[in-house]
Amino acid sequence: MNLTKDPLNLIIAGVGGQGNVMASQLVGRALVRENYYVTIGDTYGASQRGGAVMSHLRISRDSQFSPLIPEGQADIIVALEPVEALRVIARYGNPSTSAVINSRPIYPTAVTVGDAEYPSLDKIRATINELARKSWFVDATEIALSLGSPIFTNIIMVGALAGTGLLPLGRRSFEDVIQESFPGAHLEVNLKAFAQGMDLVKA
Repeated sequence: MNLTKDPLNLIIAGVGGQGNVMASQLVGRALVRENYYVTIGDTYGASQRGGAVMSHLRISRDSQFSPLIPEGQADIIVALEPVEALRVIARYGNPSTSAVINSRPIYPTAVTVGDAEYPSLDKIRATINELARKSWFVDATEIALSLGSPIFTNIIMVGALAGTGLLPLGRRSFEDVIQESFPGAHLEVNLKAFAQGMDLVKA
């Protein structure tokens, strides 16, 4: 499998506590195992838990690139929260960007106390569909809860990314890294989360 462009620019975004940094590490390690160069840069919002978190991955067959993706140059966006998807694609997206979005909102404090409004999912979906070449909206959180905990959302989203075929990686590359990362009692449920994520977007 080959890169569709070099470098291929991927952003994995969410809010603190969702595990998108772990997701970026899994994806990065899977790529490195297949002899790609991967540079990862993480950016954090005002608070560690609940603030915006973005991981920039720059993927190349031949060389390393600076860790942060320039504005307007993301090829793939994976968002664990819909408003974060909107923010990231507005800043980093372009007409050729593809996006994979978890459709379950996490409401910030300003929304829950009535000081701000959260846009409707229909509005978010329509805006992203206008801005992106292709988008997939999946309820990864619902599946994670069916597996016992919302903490599996990030692994489900990695599975969804794998299922799109946007990365030059086969299923086994991801599963090998998951096996290394979650040995023992946690392995089976994480492999199941990954598989169910793949099933969400398979044609």
